[in-house]
Amino acid sequence: MIEDKSFKSTNISELGEFGLIDHLTSQFVIKQPTTIKGVGDDAAVLDFKNQQVVLTTDLLIEGVHFDLSYMPLKHLGYKAAIVNISDVCAMNATPTQITVSIAISNRFPLEAIEELYAGIKIACEKYGVDLVGGDTTSSTKGMLISVTALGVLKAEDVVYRSGAKPNDLLVVSGDLGAAYLGLQVLEREKQVFLVNPQSQPDLTAYDYLIERHLKPEARKDIIEMLKELDVKPTAMIDISDGLSSEILHLCKQSNVGCKLYEDKIPLDQQVISTCEEFNINSTTVALSGGEDYELLFTVAQEDFDKIKGNPSMTIIGFMTEAKEGVNLITRANQQIEITAQGWNSFKE
Repeated sequence: MIEDKSFKSTNISELGEFGLIDHLTSQFVIKQPTTIKGVGDDAAVLDFKNQQVVLTTDLLIEGVHFDLSYMPLKHLGYKAAIVNISDVCAMNATPTQITVSIAISNRFPLEAIEELYAGIKIACEKYGVDLVGGDTTSSTKGMLISVTALGVLKAEDVVYRSGAKPNDLLVVSGDLGAAYLGLQVLEREKQVFLVNPQSQPDLTAYDYLIERHLKPEARKDIIEMLKELDVKPTAMIDISDGLSSEILHLCKQSNVGCKLYEDKIPLDQQVISTCEEFNINSTTVALSGGEDYELLFTVAQEDFDKIKGNPSMTIIGFMTEAKEGVNLITRANQQIEITAQGWNSFKE
């Protein structure tokens, strides 16, 4: 996990908007050959020649998407970059650049925003991405972060949500449910702290869960691995809103059905034990939790031998004709219709 440092307090108004941008971005080094001009002009200049470009953007709002009582600012910066890089990977593209815009209230000193950008810088360095622009402004409601990410790929390599066919295998990277449970653990400890500020929680039994929530990773490695295996997914999406919602997106866009096997859903042991402790169903957590940022994709049956036994990915079902519906096959061999129970930012 990313460690925070203690910091002094400098009023951001001392720098002004452009001084703040210069200060925050001075340590970012350009790495991508496609970046001609980054921060410092009216717009970035990028040159992609004969490659196709993918672009995605995401908004994170304090009190809706993150809680700074347990989300360190360096982790938040890292996560804000990662959730967009993950969307680029889900198109089968290589992430290349990001822009970052923030709105902040006057309760945040310069040193706090330096922490945020330190996390963004770590993400840029790890994934080989350039920071090429953004904006800063004031806010009366806390912090807001908007990140836009770009990536490149050849035209023949692009993967949409709409390419799945009946009999394609449904595959997921990594394991599911840990990020949601990490959030539940942190929320529980926050409530304990509010009752007893002297309490010192021992979170060692939940380290994997908490890291999955605070510091997720984009599965760029899976994109690279599939290319090495000579496997091109027929459809793909990243898991931000929960497995059930993402399966339904794939099925709707591809006009297919699906059979998902409960006993094939990959779960970490900490997920299983913590579900028992919280008395919640692990399958429900995997289906509805969200923020795992794993890749969910379909591959043709003939690629089975290329991916079987791979520890980084699990075959969890297969696609069917649309008329057969979208169903979970339980451990008891019962068929249950899958409904969208994942994250919905507009729910009350």
